[in-house]
Amino acid sequence: MADREPTSPLVVGIGGTIGGISSTERALRIALDGAAKEGFRTRLFGGADMARLPLYDPRATTRTADERAFVDAVREASAIIIASPGYHGSISGVVKNALDLLEETARDERRAYLADMPVGLIATAYGWQATGSTIAALRSIVHALRGWPTPFAAAINTQITKFDDDGGASDPAVVEQLRLIGRQVARFAPLAAANA
Repeated sequence: MADREPTSPLVVGIGGTIGGISSTERALRIALDGAAKEGFRTRLFGGADMARLPLYDPRATTRTADERAFVDAVREASAIIIASPGYHGSISGVVKNALDLLEETARDERRAYLADMPVGLIATAYGWQATGSTIAALRSIVHALRGWPTPFAAAINTQITKFDDDGGASDPAVVEQLRLIGRQVARFAPLAAANA
């Protein structure tokens, strides 16, 4: 992601799949690039990062270094972008597990969960049906975490749109939609900060 001053606001990206860089993670990278072009620092927690998070145990008295790094990044963030593949009509288990870990922020004085934070949403699936239900599930989760889903969400049918290793996709309109998500979270973040 783009190098920025450490004082620049941060957008955290959460998403991908276990087992290599997926279409979901590639889509998320494009959206984060949109935020970076607005002057934000970005940090990606992709499939490999989420694979290192143990299953969330609310009774655990300690957290791993990977769990702490993830929660600390979200605490520092001014905005979030969540990308999930559509598995059987909903979000993937690794994305849900990462979001469950945000229970660690429940008693934070500065901001519990994702309170008042802009959150961009991306769903990828091999077909249209799961993209819509996955976006709906993500919106519901973000609302439960007190966040503000941005007005636009990207639903990407990977049967039609193919991503490449160079940060692009076969459909320029999809690339622009993903960059729009990055721009929206970046533009709404100062509004959230003003109301904090």
